[in-house]
Amino acid sequence: MRNNAPTQRLAWGYAILISLAIVQQFFVYLHLYMNQSYTKLDVVFSIASLGALAVGLLLPVGVSVVMIFVYLVTYFVWLVTFAEPNALVFSWWLLIPANTAIAAYIKRRLVRSARVIERLEQMKDHNPEVDLDTTLGNKEALGDTLVKQSNLARRYADCYGFSIAMFKIEFLPLVQESLGSVRYSQFLLEISQTIQKQIRYEDHKFFVDRGRFVILCPMVNVDYLPMLTRRIKKNIMDLDVLDKKGNQLQTIIKSGALVFQKEQFSKYDNLDAVLAALERNTETDLIGEYI
Repeated sequence: MRNNAPTQRLAWGYAILISLAIVQQFFVYLHLYMNQSYTKLDVVFSIASLGALAVGLLLPVGVSVVMIFVYLVTYFVWLVTFAEPNALVFSWWLLIPANTAIAAYIKRRLVRSARVIERLEQMKDHNPEVDLDTTLGNKEALGDTLVKQSNLARRYADCYGFSIAMFKIEFLPLVQESLGSVRYSQFLLEISQTIQKQIRYEDHKFFVDRGRFVILCPMVNVDYLPMLTRRIKKNIMDLDVLDKKGNQLQTIIKSGALVFQKEQFSKYDNLDAVLAALERNTETDLIGEYI
């Protein structure tokens, strides 16, 4: 996965950094031991403080917590019975567990980030994609939603159904030429916002290229559907749209709809056939029943 690469590099970088710190500090403490009055016990604790970083990085968090607890108890008993009371001896009691805890925390954050990225990639593969600017689903999302809704409508035919409607921008090449790419993108956003104001929260909206917008409405009253499509079409056409020259652009929107029929269940797997039927219905503003 592409997004895993930064996290993997960060994890490897952290591991290399800890390894270098261990090696460098080992030679520093070894030099102090050989040339100054640095005892063997000091060397052991110095190396242990660096080894604690490796423990926190390599071992599971639960194991690290248990080891910290055992160390704190054991060291405290030794501290109050045999150790000489000085600041250096006391510092080892806190420094080593702190190193382990910090390393475990960093590792946990890295692992969590990697898992979140992996999960997002999985969701991207399985869930419909939605444009962040317009909040419109794409053609693949429509196909996925259509299959799910048709399965529900067939399974619970007595109490569940849905309708699907298309709104098509007429003379699309002329509209795109008049608006330009930037203004046309803004126009799509305004259409999306207009549609959203007219539909319910549980309804779905999609953009399937060539100026075609589709809404899928579960459990909508069939008698209410013509009024809904007319209202949406009217509100889109009433948008205040200025072309590149600052003139008012008159847009023409055609609409057509389909009402799910159980006997046509198998045809809803073919998204292109459904879109073709909807487009035929837009030519006469028809709300049909058959694909």
